[in-house]
Parts: sequence; C-alpha cells; structure tokens
Amino acid sequence: MPKPPPDQAELSPEIARRRTFAIISHPDAGKTTLTERFLLHSGAIRMAGHVRAKGDARRTRSDFMTIERDRGISVTASAMSFDFRHFRFNLVDTPGHADFSEDTYRTLTAVDAAIMVIDGAKGVESQTRKLFEICRLRDMPILTFCNKMDQDARDTLDIIEEIQDLLAIDVTPVNWPIGSGADFFGCYDVKDGQAVVFDRTGNRSGDRPARRYRLDDSRLDELLPAGRLDALREDVEMVRELLPGHDRDAFLAGNLTPIWFGSALHSFGVTELMDGICSLAPAPAARTTNERQVSPDDPQVSGFVFKVQANMDPRHRDRIAFLRLCSGQFRRGMKLHQVRSGKTLTMASPKLFLAADRSLAEEAWAGDIIGIPNHGQLRIGDSLTEGEHLTFTGVPTFAPEILRRVHVESPLMTKHLEKALNQFAEEGLAKLFRPRFGTQWIVGVIGDLQLDVLAFRLAEEYRIPVRFESTPFTSARWMTGPEPLIDTFALANKQHMAVDHDGDTVYLTRLAWDIQRVERDYPELALAATKESLRPVTGPDRPKRAGVH
Repeated sequence: MPKPPPDQAELSPEIARRRTFAIISHPDAGKTTLTERFLLHSGAIRMAGHVRAKGDARRTRSDFMTIERDRGISVTASAMSFDFRHFRFNLVDTPGHADFSEDTYRTLTAVDAAIMVIDGAKGVESQTRKLFEICRLRDMPILTFCNKMDQDARDTLDIIEEIQDLLAIDVTPVNWPIGSGADFFGCYDVKDGQAVVFDRTGNRSGDRPARRYRLDDSRLDELLPAGRLDALREDVEMVRELLPGHDRDAFLAGNLTPIWFGSALHSFGVTELMDGICSLAPAPAARTTNERQVSPDDPQVSGFVFKVQANMDPRHRDRIAFLRLCSGQFRRGMKLHQVRSGKTLTMASPKLFLAADRSLAEEAWAGDIIGIPNHGQLRIGDSLTEGEHLTFTGVPTFAPEILRRVHVESPLMTKHLEKALNQFAEEGLAKLFRPRFGTQWIVGVIGDLQLDVLAFRLAEEYRIPVRFESTPFTSARWMTGPEPLIDTFALANKQHMAVDHDGDTVYLTRLAWDIQRVERDYPELALAATKESLRPVTGPDRPKRAGVH
C-alpha cells in the first residue's frame, strides 16, 4: 500500500492523507474516461460511464450538465471527493476545450497537483501545451498518463522526447508499454521489475485483469509474441541507462514528471496511477495571501471560492460556491467571516460532491473542496476565515476576446434576462457589461462555444431564447486611476465605456490603437486585461463607480 512521502509526516494525519488534484488534457485525450475509472476503482461507483454512451449505457458521472451529455464534451469543472486506500482524493475534472480555459485556470488555483493526460497516438496537443504552461506558472507538480495505448500509438521514446522538447520538462517512466494497439499486452513496472500482462479477453465492463511476471519467468514466452520479450528487455536496459530516475525535489518544483502508460477505457494502468498519486503527489501546501502565508496546519479555518455553479439541480434555482479549504478543521454549522463584505455567514448545509450528486459535509479539512449553498452572497475570489482578515491571491478573471450584444425577442423578458445574465457572470461563464451608451447588454467570452453554452442554458434553465448580435468592439479592459480623471475620460468616450457585473469601470476597444491612445494621452489611467479579485465592500451599499451613471 502506498505511503505518504517523508516530507509530509509533520502534517496532521487527516491533512496528510488529502490529495487534491485536477486532470488536464486536450479534448478527446480521455480525461473524463480516466475520471470515471478513478471513481470505479475507488468504489465510489459500481459501473463506469462513457462520454458518448448510447441507449441505456450509463453516461459519465463528471459530465453532469445536459449540454455536456448531448455533445460529449466537458464545459464546466466538476469536483469529486472519494476515498482510495486510506487516502482522500479531491479530484477536479476540468473542461478540455480552449474556450473554457479561464474556468480551467481558476480550477488550477485550487489544487496541489495535476494529472496531464496525453493521447498515445497524438502526443502533446495544443490545449495540453496551454494548460501545462498554466501549471508551470504555479510550479505545480505534474503526473502524466499516456492514454489509449490499446490503440495504434506512436513510438514510446518519441512520445517521451516530445514531452521533454515541447514542454521543457524531464520525464521519468514509472512503467513501459509492451506493444500498442492490437499488440498491446501490458506494461513493465520499472520500480518492481515485473511485467504486468493483462487478460486480453476482458469483460463486459471493459476491465482487463492483469498478472505480474518477472522477466525471467518462462510463462512470458507463451504470453508474448516471438521477439516481443527480447525487445522488452532491450527497452528496459535503455530506460535504466538513458532516462532519469525519480527526483522528488525536481518533481515538486514542476521540473520532472513521472509518466504511466495504459488505457483508461480498459482500466489498464489506472490503479498504478492512483497508487502513484498517493505516494508521489503532495499533500495540501501553504497558501499565499496578501497578509501572510497560511499553513494547512493552522488551527483556524480559512479558504477561498474558486468556482460558482448555478442550477446544478434544474428543479431548484440552487447556487453553489466551491470553497477550497486552506487551513483548519471545518465543521458544519460553524460561522465564517466573509472578508470582502465583513459579514458573518453560517455554514448550515455545506456539501461534498460526486459531480452533480451531493452529500452533507459534517466536517472537512485543509485540502478538501466543499460546496456552500448561497443566494448570491459568495463570488469567485471570495476569502472566508474564522475572523482574521486574509485575502487569498491568484484567482484572476480575464478580458474577453469576443463581445456580443444580447437580444431577447420579448421586452417582458428583459428583467428576467438581466437576472439570468448576472448569475452566469458571477458563475464565470461569461463577462457581462452594461454600456454607458445604449441599453442592450454585452456579453464577453473567450470562444464561440461559450456563446453556444450560454444560449443553451438561458433557454434550458430560464426559458429565455436569445440571439447574439455583433458589436464594433473586439476586446475590453478594466480601467483604474484617479476618479475625476476617469469621469473626464468617460464623458469624452461615452460609446466605449461600460461597467461589469461587479460595477467596475470597463473600456471597450475596437482596435489596438484605442489602447495605445489611452496609454499615450492618459498616463495616469491604467488599462488591465485581468482583474485579480473582488474589491472589499466598504458600506451597506455598493459604492458608485467613477465614470458610470
């Protein structure tokens, strides 16, 4: 059974057994299937689902939204907590599509490690590279799973060299595939020195039981085709001589990734990967705030909201804030201080999740992700503590790349539309801007798929059919500076001015020249493509924003 690394021995046992991680990949690399297999092998579910299930076949647990099931894609992050061995896994399945990269970025702020899933036939793909760079910015430890080895895959050494060259990270194999495609027989366990050969007959669920053999076991000659065993012995010698061994310090610094080869669909290599998460992935680490470092063993509870999800249960207008606990032991019923507003919130019905399924969280520890039902009080970026003023950093929002006006056919639906759009903006699905000049709302997104999801959810959850119309604007920037100067600028540039759903001043741009002109003519005004976190509320009413009426 895997044991925690020695550098985590000083943590309390409950915190030390936590493993909080995300799964990242290019679309269709198999991360959602891998998530299902994790749940299956942990005992959390009895039958794994399929991303594109037909008929009565069970669909994936992590893709719980209707549009995800219909299209076979993940468009929102889903959190799941379950036990494996004596460890508690907090897993976040992230959207693989580039249009939802902001949701993925925020999710990565809440985890301590990432599982990078790579398609054995395609290698390192574009979205994988983008998500890897986000992990690198955070010096995040990464474990790699090369999936789909049961299909025609590239040469193993070529895959490793591509990871090293494109991602500038060392790779150490934990196992080594024995063939691929129709000739995929299993993997060689580098640490134990045994060949793990699976039963090629499989079973109804797709699982393929495996047996272990030493390389000098004569039975391997009968199980493997002629020449395959000799080739494996040569590969093993090459791995030992040419590729680095595991270096924990390099791994924790994000400079080395252990790699497993296998097939999520057939559950081959999945248990070995899960054991690797237990033994290699870090326990909850210290977190940075504007005030100080917060240790997971601090006795006082603290945490931050990294995601808000509305209408997880379509039968109720529910709203859940996902809270990453950073320190202390949380108990149901305790009162927490919302740093932004100064209000005290009672945690009456906190939730633990298995995607859309939920249970009451009687207690939780640093590293856990819990859901806080609320009616709009909690926003992405909010910090909660037992009283201390702590503001967790690194949960930004990004400027959109596509801006569209929202048109609703019936004027009677305008107020209803405003409420729905504000809810989706607080959820992070889209940016929402109210122009200073004109009455129609403008939504901002990263990609067109977000517009499709927004229109679908407006129609599905609120019964509001809408269409999106083009605008002359290509981007948006948050504006800060002396209030009198912002007022003066806004009066002279009415058609470019707006406020977002937080009430912050926004400058809508048509050309890059618009930004350059402001930087040249108004050096005291700052234009930002990101917004770090929510402002504190200084009174019972939201303060008036400069340049907005």
